[in-house]
Amino acid sequence: MFFSLKKLYTLSFTEKYYLHIIMYIFMDLVDTNCILREELLMKSICIKLTSKKTTEYLLEHLNNLKIDNTYFSCKKFKVYYNIIVHYKGNNKNLFLKEFSKLLTTFIINFFEEKIIKNLIKSEYFYFDEIEQHRVLNIVLQDLYDKSEALALPKEREKLIYEKIYKYILSNHSIILKGFISFRLKEYFDSLLEQIDKSVNKYIVEKEYSEFISILKLYVNSEVSSCNYVHLIYNNSKPILLDENKSVINVEESMLNKKYLSDISFSSNDYVLNTLLNLIPKKINIHLIDENIDEFINTIKLIFEDRVNFCTECSLCNKYKKSHAIHS
Repeated sequence: MFFSLKKLYTLSFTEKYYLHIIMYIFMDLVDTNCILREELLMKSICIKLTSKKTTEYLLEHLNNLKIDNTYFSCKKFKVYYNIIVHYKGNNKNLFLKEFSKLLTTFIINFFEEKIIKNLIKSEYFYFDEIEQHRVLNIVLQDLYDKSEALALPKEREKLIYEKIYKYILSNHSIILKGFISFRLKEYFDSLLEQIDKSVNKYIVEKEYSEFISILKLYVNSEVSSCNYVHLIYNNSKPILLDENKSVINVEESMLNKKYLSDISFSSNDYVLNTLLNLIPKKINIHLIDENIDEFINTIKLIFEDRVNFCTECSLCNKYKKSHAIHS
């Protein structure tokens, strides 16, 4: 197929549009060496997809690409759905940037979870299905947790965006599945780094859970040596009182260590060990600053329905006043 420059000048915009479609469908059969990109007055990109679902998703988002003089169509040829995008405006750089952003968002929203799942399956094949699913949940939670810094998501977007922009700057056709698999190594590496961190977090959580289970088993199998104790808790500084509201010397209980492990609860180790020695029927926790932290949650997990919380009794008010005086 051959078009002279003179013939190209006489083509209407519609004729040029369909010429591009023919070129992309029969890419391997068309001799394009004689056709100057500038003479066609368009920047054209063909995105090749293998899934109808992904094609419909991308077409929907192309409708939201608010750049004048942009047109697109979709044709299925052999195994590919070909989305052909034409830009006829004068600011091709703007078009390429916005189009690269669109494809970046598309890859993250539509493919990222599946990519992470496959990476976990490949790198941590020795984890069973439940463990892999748990790691996946931790990864997704860390990546999309809006309460944390968004540096990682921004970095991921940058890695994808730069690769796409550089590629479509000099290419007219992109097989998306192959592009993701073979041209986004840095992006995959960043995901692997996050997966490794999430696996470490999962292992710590698993060990913690096993530790709690052991202590729960111990507590439920032993006989209580007292009816109840009071735990005064203020700014991570615990004070234990017995039934007569006398202070319990928690350091003495360390002579009879039970199930304390290498897992550290900071200055609360003494208190935890004392509670494991006494195994009270009830633990009244007086939250002076009304803060339930990791240590309090741990006690609740171990002793379960033996735990009561209080913030407004006479003991609470007494220690609140004492705290106000010393602060």
